[in-house]
Amino acid sequence: MAPAILTGFPPLCVCLLLTSGFAMAGKLLVVPMDGSHWFTMQLVVKELIHRGHEVVIIVPEVSWQLGKSSNFTVKTYSTDYTLEELNQHFKTFSDFQWKTRQQNLLSMVMSPSNDMFGQLFLHCRNLFKDTKLIEYIKESSFDAIFLDPFDMCGLIVAKYFSLPSVVFTRGVFCHYLEEGAQCPSPLSYVPRLFLAFSDAMTFRERVWNYIFHLEEHLFCPHFLKNAIEVASEILQTTVTPYDLYSQTSIWLLRTDFVLEYPRPVMPNMVFIGGINCHERKPLPKEFEAYVNASGEHGIVVFSLGSMVSEIPEKKAMEIADALGKIPQTVLWRYTGTPPPNLAKNTILVKWLPQNDLLGHPKTRAFITHSGSHGIYEGICNGVPMVMLPLFGDQMDNAKRMETRGAGVTLNVLEMTSEDLTNALKTVISDKSYKENIMHLSRLHKDRPIEPLDLAVFWVEFVMRHKGAPHLRPAAHDLTWYQYHSLDVIGFLLAIVLGVVFIAYKCCAWGCRKCFGKKGRVKKSHKSKAH
Repeated sequence: MAPAILTGFPPLCVCLLLTSGFAMAGKLLVVPMDGSHWFTMQLVVKELIHRGHEVVIIVPEVSWQLGKSSNFTVKTYSTDYTLEELNQHFKTFSDFQWKTRQQNLLSMVMSPSNDMFGQLFLHCRNLFKDTKLIEYIKESSFDAIFLDPFDMCGLIVAKYFSLPSVVFTRGVFCHYLEEGAQCPSPLSYVPRLFLAFSDAMTFRERVWNYIFHLEEHLFCPHFLKNAIEVASEILQTTVTPYDLYSQTSIWLLRTDFVLEYPRPVMPNMVFIGGINCHERKPLPKEFEAYVNASGEHGIVVFSLGSMVSEIPEKKAMEIADALGKIPQTVLWRYTGTPPPNLAKNTILVKWLPQNDLLGHPKTRAFITHSGSHGIYEGICNGVPMVMLPLFGDQMDNAKRMETRGAGVTLNVLEMTSEDLTNALKTVISDKSYKENIMHLSRLHKDRPIEPLDLAVFWVEFVMRHKGAPHLRPAAHDLTWYQYHSLDVIGFLLAIVLGVVFIAYKCCAWGCRKCFGKKGRVKKSHKSKAH
């Protein structure tokens, strides 16, 4: 009998483990952001589904990427715009970025190209008009909500249903990350977003850093005006951005300190930079043939991201001319009209396996728009970069890589064909760029846990414990003057002034008693002598 019992014991253990795993499974509501933001967020969602959790994704009927996978339970709601209108809004925004670069926050906020964001912030109203969907969310008893805060709808849903939230983002527009997490952000060495400053700022840069921070407080509420109006309408009370951002349980930030400058952080801020990096897979036959045909010179990978499909013809011709002057084969992801002067060494493709190509030993350089996804794939694979930032956090990402000697940044609006050619030749021929990016790659990979596992752990943590209130600082409960200890400073100052005043009065009284009497005596003697 003993052998039979021993034989049956391992399967029993496996069954018990599986049973306990499913018993720990929870229900998660996901409110994602469309476009490139979804590419990395869905990695976490897929892993959570793989671990047995029930995941429901709430998406608008009209979107670019959302709800395309059959592995997810998807709930949709109607929108006031069509896909054609959505594409037109983004084209207006994209075309504007090729015409001018905003120099200050006011120009960014007031730009007519930002109409896209104004419309985007309104779609949450449609979600709450769908009574069946709202009733479904109420009855489902979700353990937590996993959201991208960019369009703020996820934050509104979290507050409306009082769900503990895990935020998945590269960063937050304006000062709302620091404010929402109550995280100190010293302006003396923490550069504000969009300024493309390093952490070693000159006096002039520190002045501009401070001015930009003041501009954030003045103009950012205008940028979020539509979202805040919708939130106030749905929640039936006056709402501020702080009310929405401050409820976050865990901030999953798609960056790390290989890219970021050192700065203060809070215990509920978790850094998962490089979550989109993965092991290189074998190249498709078409791309393997391109690489093999490149010979000893190798290849250059060129992509301006999934959202940039067209480039103005004049600029595209300048770029094509520059690419034709290098000996490497260039694989350019481009879906627009091919420039007429395209050289033989440049191959246009509508899609390319970016990470797999960057991981190939024949890849010499990476031309990128400096989005965080591309930057981290460049870091993970140790490929020096020529960076052509367009908007958003791209200028800051490029500056960070440039200060670390891992690439060259060009102003894509002002650069000439010669500028791009020289930049490519520099990062390919100057060995320091390769050495520096390899150093960053080794630092980035030297970690105790993979970013995806870390992200999944914290989502599950919030689901298990219904939030993370033990990580919430008491600063949230203080007024602004208490936070800066102005009441304490005022109280101590009053005591000091009081002591000084009393001491002064005592000294004055003592002086009058000691010297005032003698003075009167002498005066009386003098009058007698006369």
